[in-house]
Amino acid sequence: MVTFHEELAKAGALLDGSGLQPSSKGWRVKYSGTRRTVVDGPFAETKELVAGYTLIQAKSREEAIEWSRLFPNPSVDGKEAEIEVRPLFEPEDFGPSLGIGPEAAERFRKIGIGNK
Repeated sequence: MVTFHEELAKAGALLDGSGLQPSSKGWRVKYSGTRRTVVDGPFAETKELVAGYTLIQAKSREEAIEWSRLFPNPSVDGKEAEIEVRPLFEPEDFGPSLGIGPEAAERFRKIGIGNK
């Protein structure tokens, strides 16, 4: 895993990556209108948990797919496993109907969100 992340860094594609502690050390925040409820882990009803993440910057979907094919098998025993790959939203993806027009997009960029 370290070798793969070193390759990403050398290629200039690695933005961030980290493993996550077990859900027993985490919590969830449940929303109901304006009310917030904090529920400590572990979460019995959860079938799958995110164990870590790798954030890359790719020039295209095809480049991201190639990197994802090179990702080491995350299964501890080397058996079947699956990773999920999704793009990040950019401020422009939301559009004015959700209150994220050009002005709001620029404000996000000023605080480091959505910088390309």
